[in-house]
Amino acid sequence: MKVGVVTFPGSLDDVDAQRAVRIGGNEAVALWHGEADLKGVDAVILPGGFSYGDYLRCGAISRFAPVMDKVVAAANGGMPVLGICNGFQILCESHLLPGALIRNDHRKFVCRDQLLRVENATTPWTSAYTQGQEIRIVLKNGEGGFVADAETLARIEGEGQVVARYLEVNPNGSLNDIAGVTNERGNVVGLMPHPEHAVEELTGSGLDGLGFFTSLVEKAFA
Repeated sequence: MKVGVVTFPGSLDDVDAQRAVRIGGNEAVALWHGEADLKGVDAVILPGGFSYGDYLRCGAISRFAPVMDKVVAAANGGMPVLGICNGFQILCESHLLPGALIRNDHRKFVCRDQLLRVENATTPWTSAYTQGQEIRIVLKNGEGGFVADAETLARIEGEGQVVARYLEVNPNGSLNDIAGVTNERGNVVGLMPHPEHAVEELTGSGLDGLGFFTSLVEKAFA
């Protein structure tokens, strides 16, 4: 499958995401924020970083990038879209995912290997895992606290839209220890931790993040 990885001004992990896509058995396609062209890809990843320096609000400016018009339309048509960290924030700002991400409750940037539990293994990005599987991948954020109003929170919990949950410690004050969510359709996923940094033994914290990049292959050929 051809997986597009969008580069915004301030993206830091776009090259890492492209490498993870290739290791996962797919073809990585570089997409530029200023071009309203998805180049015929089958899926899209919005990578981590500090798009536009987070000067207004994380993801608030990138949401209006020309490429995002195409991403929103494709996502609404069923294309798999994954937002990692800053990409998660952009998806929330684009209203493709419920809730919002705010400053960590302890007001400090956090960087750690984080234990997670996979709560939803039915999305195109998580099918390589089993529900309830515990994985450990890198987390690094300053504004990673997931919040939503009570009604929205109850709905995403009740409808199985929580994709991953923090274990051992809640690193940023996210409500219900939520680390990632999906939309109602299940094709769009936002994840605060960074699976692209856990796909190689040599340079990462293990291989637990690889499933996010092999799941597309399993879905395609299931």
